[in-house]
Amino acid sequence: MHPTHQQLSIQAAILTVSDTRTKADDRSGQRIHTFLQEASFDIIDYQLTKDEPASILHYIQQWCARPDINTIIVTGGTGFTPRDQTYDTIVPLFDKEMTGFGELFRTLSYEEIGPKAMFSRATAGSCQQTAIYLLPGSTNAVTLAMTKLINPTVQHFVGELNRL
Repeated sequence: MHPTHQQLSIQAAILTVSDTRTKADDRSGQRIHTFLQEASFDIIDYQLTKDEPASILHYIQQWCARPDINTIIVTGGTGFTPRDQTYDTIVPLFDKEMTGFGELFRTLSYEEIGPKAMFSRATAGSCQQTAIYLLPGSTNAVTLAMTKLINPTVQHFVGELNRL
């Protein structure tokens, strides 16, 4: 890892995709918020939206265009129900997809929940030099992703996206 990446400031936006949650009961979004704060990362915005492609796109495109946001973490909508639109909406925006994130997430999930881990479409990628992570809506999945994958490497990811 490049030593300079360890000092990079992370300015994150959190998006919870859910047809039923509110900020009062959004445990997954709140957990992401807590993990980012504990790592001394800045939370620039935190929103909830229905599982509707136009609404999801509104936030992702707006945040990718903002110079004060370099990381977006989305929770919810990554499964296989007809309402799960997050993956299908955001992945086409990626300049590059980090396939290893999803592979590693599912491997770690498998150790906790068994073969149902393969039903997650968790992934990560970049759009306009912004790191984007797509996580399932469960608090256990968020905890796993934040502690084992995102917080330990997000500074490196953002540093690589902005390296000349």
